[in-house]
Amino acid sequence: MSTEANPGAISGANPDANPDVAPVSSADFEPVTPPDREVRAQADARQRDLTKPAGSLGRLEALAGWASACQGVCPPHAFARPRVVVFAGDHGIARNGVSAYPPEVTAQMVANFLGGGAAVNVLAEVAGATVRVVDIAVDGDTDPSVANHKVRRSSGSIDREDAMSNEETLQAIAAGRAIADEEIDGGADLLIAGDMGIGNTTPATVLIAALTDSEPVAVVGRGTGIDDAGWIRKTAAIRDALRRARPHVRDTVALLRTSSGADLAAMAGFLAQAASRRTPVILDGVVVTAAAMVADELAFGAREWWVAGHRSTEPAHTIALTRMGLDPIVEFDMRLGEGSGAVTALPILQGAVAILGKMATFSEAGVSTQGSAPADEPESIDLTKTDTAE
Repeated sequence: MSTEANPGAISGANPDANPDVAPVSSADFEPVTPPDREVRAQADARQRDLTKPAGSLGRLEALAGWASACQGVCPPHAFARPRVVVFAGDHGIARNGVSAYPPEVTAQMVANFLGGGAAVNVLAEVAGATVRVVDIAVDGDTDPSVANHKVRRSSGSIDREDAMSNEETLQAIAAGRAIADEEIDGGADLLIAGDMGIGNTTPATVLIAALTDSEPVAVVGRGTGIDDAGWIRKTAAIRDALRRARPHVRDTVALLRTSSGADLAAMAGFLAQAASRRTPVILDGVVVTAAAMVADELAFGAREWWVAGHRSTEPAHTIALTRMGLDPIVEFDMRLGEGSGAVTALPILQGAVAILGKMATFSEAGVSTQGSAPADEPESIDLTKTDTAE
């Protein structure tokens, strides 16, 4: 049944959703101010003056320039409070056998994040980041400390019904904006969005396919490790969901309502708000990048505040990165989600920043530059001449 006709008929709708996170204008963003281009030019100039051949550190140099531009200062300083926010939510489509794991794993993993036992917890500790998990649409009760932004339980099965109502879509976007504000106001200077939700690669793939006009067979991956039968079911689900999504590609809120989930909509709001607040972000895998594509539609120019942490094994991820012009920092065949790929890339970004800020210049180190000659260079001798005076 269409949610436009009867929004309350959506399975899993939360009658207790917090009305305080549903401003009418939650999906309205001003165009985003880009990172400081003058500072970027200063960073590039400083790179050329460091004690190394120009360009010899490859993409580390570009990453350092991006960090400088985002911080508005050259040289940049190390990111002091990187923060990971894991958005958790269930998806009705998971009941159709599109994942290798049962839906109840989502709630169980939320408890695991809180206990510090997930991969992203371990990687974040190594990288110097902290982790927060928020329940946006888990189909069950979670610890009250993570549920204050909860929009609903699960989502509709997007191959046959809308993921949520229009009101819930706006609530989710507003929740993501509020979470970004909380983290930035709390001192976070670099953000990473992570995801946790059984079946969430299916709506993510639908969003990417719809926004890039791709066919299902070109975008469908194995997610959590489904077998061939599961892949066939997932492809069929994405095919049917795409039929419902494509009429809405020019209406961002309608696309989220029809084809995503509250967790993905909240991630989109979070990423758009981070850019609006001039706070850099490392993107994670296919789910977060799908939300990023939507966020860039919500807040034009937001993508300039992001770098891609990694490239996952999901085909849709490469399609989305290519469309947004983002090159991943690492490519380790990861497909976990949680923000794990972005956190893996964080130490590399920190290293790039340290190079630009701490490495000596040629003048500081007393090192000759390329093409320079000693002050007392002897007169050159032409060895092609012979002495005819003998």
